[in-house]
Amino acid sequence: MKRIYIFTGKGGVGKSSIAAAHAVKSAEEGIKTLLVSTDMAHNLGDIFEQELGKEAKNILPNLDLYEIDPEYVMENDFSAVMSYLASLFSDTQESSMQNIGMIPGMEELFSLLKIADIYHREDYGRIIVDCAPTGETLSLLKFPELLSWYMEKFFPIGKVAVRLLSPVSKAAFQIEMPNKAAMNEIERIFLKLIELQELLKDRAITSVRIVTTPEKMVLEETKRSYMYLNLYDFNVDGIYINRILPADLDNDFFVQWIAIQREYITCIRESFSALPVYEIPWYDEELKGEKAIRRIVENVLTGRDVFAVKNITEREHFEQTDEGYQLKVFLPYAEKENINLYQAATDLVVQTGNFKRNIPLPNIFRSYMVTSAKFEDGTLCIWFGKEHDADEQGII
Repeated sequence: MKRIYIFTGKGGVGKSSIAAAHAVKSAEEGIKTLLVSTDMAHNLGDIFEQELGKEAKNILPNLDLYEIDPEYVMENDFSAVMSYLASLFSDTQESSMQNIGMIPGMEELFSLLKIADIYHREDYGRIIVDCAPTGETLSLLKFPELLSWYMEKFFPIGKVAVRLLSPVSKAAFQIEMPNKAAMNEIERIFLKLIELQELLKDRAITSVRIVTTPEKMVLEETKRSYMYLNLYDFNVDGIYINRILPADLDNDFFVQWIAIQREYITCIRESFSALPVYEIPWYDEELKGEKAIRRIVENVLTGRDVFAVKNITEREHFEQTDEGYQLKVFLPYAEKENINLYQAATDLVVQTGNFKRNIPLPNIFRSYMVTSAKFEDGTLCIWFGKEHDADEQGII
């Protein structure tokens, strides 16, 4: 089965080098592999000392590199809908495209859609994704679910509304309604979003790996990232601790730093005891060029099945109870006082910190309401009962 591996982490922790090492190892195993970057500050070309263009480039047997240019993807793969969106912003095509690029999430969305398209159309056995820093990656991964939730409300009445409003829209509101070609393109994107969600959340296909370093601030962000990724039900199945100083350094200056690192390595292992943890040393040279990347392969990845399918945590799931139904959502490292939930029509809204997720409820829940909720041992349990049995909502 084809597989997708997404590497993320705080900026500057070495995601690209570790993703590159996995790509080299995968290619050496005889699997046709694509190493792709969604980070606007691309550096795959720098790591492998290659000039990369707008399309994938083969650099080693079984290994291609690809630095996604979202504007190029938008213009070439989704031209009809982009032409329509451009008409909404400006009379000039050039300024229109610039405005569209400024819409939050657009570049991330089309980067993911391109990866999904490659997964289905090309014959790569493994796609390894070097993502942007954590915050942007979380936005990238949650955006398809968020946008498809809104588009779900739009279809199928959307086409009817366009047909009825189109004759009067431009005259009355100075707004150009989408033409048939654009509407079909929008619907195509909607269907691709549904497909993309299924692809990213299929634990037999997609794995998310978090890269960190043995430092307090980075560790805390890693915990938060793990919690948010679980909120959106992604399968995190590996932690990589990068830039570990060798214990036998004969230098008094590094003695305290080595002790500090060992303390945080222990914390990381205890905090993520359910996950495979990989330790990568701090090398005495810049990780640039194929030879340098192979050092990570030989020192850390050799002899370990880093590409195996691992289902580390349970998915969110509904269970029937004597009184109604129960929903469990895994939220490791969340703080009880920062969790809020409420029911909005056919969705359950779960919010923790700055992140909020709408979880669609089955149709059978139309006559059920949240009766109670409890957060314990990293799991949020929510109970549903008939409306007349419901207590005050949102209390944990």
